[in-house]
Amino acid sequence: MWKVRRELAALKILGAVACAALAVYWWLQHDTRGVILAVPATLLIGAMALRDVLVPVRLSADESGITVVHGYMGRRHVPWEQIRDVTVDVRTRFGRRTEMLEIDTGDHLHIFSPHELGASPTEVAAALRRRGT
Repeated sequence: MWKVRRELAALKILGAVACAALAVYWWLQHDTRGVILAVPATLLIGAMALRDVLVPVRLSADESGITVVHGYMGRRHVPWEQIRDVTVDVRTRFGRRTEMLEIDTGDHLHIFSPHELGASPTEVAAALRRRGT
């Protein structure tokens, strides 16, 4: 079972609270531009934090297959037979290396970042390959 780290969810909650505080401050200062920036930021970061709290487990595996988060809060079970490929996309940009876990089921491509998994995508891919065989 791989899930979002609690620290990351807490950081998103704090970010949403800070943006909301800025929106209130700018509203009291009659700064319309500041409010226009802070309110959408509050909603976006708050929605991401809410998803992390309500659906912390993004990927799990058992004998029958994997269960992935599908959409905002839905879940989808995929049997091992339907999984075509498990790969890790590694890219270097601006001197920074990033990894993304990609699970190809034919109909869907499920992509997970290290932040969503709470672990290295390379390690998760290796564990899934061991489990699926």
